[in-house]
Amino acid sequence: MSQTLGAQGKTVVMVNGVPASGKSTISRLLSEHFALPILTIDGIKEPFMAQFDEIDRPFNRRLGCAAYEVIWSIVADSPTQCVFLIDAWFGFQPKAALERYLKQAGISRVVEIWNQIPGYLAAERYAQRLDLRRNGHPGEEYLPELQKLADNAEPMSLGSVYTVEQGKPVDSAALVAWLGKELGI
Repeated sequence: MSQTLGAQGKTVVMVNGVPASGKSTISRLLSEHFALPILTIDGIKEPFMAQFDEIDRPFNRRLGCAAYEVIWSIVADSPTQCVFLIDAWFGFQPKAALERYLKQAGISRVVEIWNQIPGYLAAERYAQRLDLRRNGHPGEEYLPELQKLADNAEPMSLGSVYTVEQGKPVDSAALVAWLGKELGI
């Protein structure tokens, strides 16, 4: 399959959810199945994070905002028929900012995969990865905030939404079938 999939205009598949909600696993699954490129905030910002000895939370946030802008710049500069998987926690920016970026990038279709996760499980997963995360990501002090965030987070709902209930076995076949139908393949 190609990256264009015969879509009419630019399409983004937003793989959305709070940190540690399973976005990367879902993104890799879909990327491999549909041969789609993945753009991730961490994939863009972490090489920059490696250049600094200390990164506080405000600077991490600034790097995240810059990475978010880079993602939309790449999408804007791509051919009209491209489809991108974007792995991000879209709720870290106001919804109006996302809508502005979508318009500036010339997106004609938004499809969202929402990774719903109970707060306790998001905090547990995040805690398990603390030693694996690059310096500059929030540490253990972030866990109570993440738990509350996960319990209240919602999808952006700017197009069709498929909800993956994290904490239960993921029905990969159903997800792939749904996305294939949404993309018209």
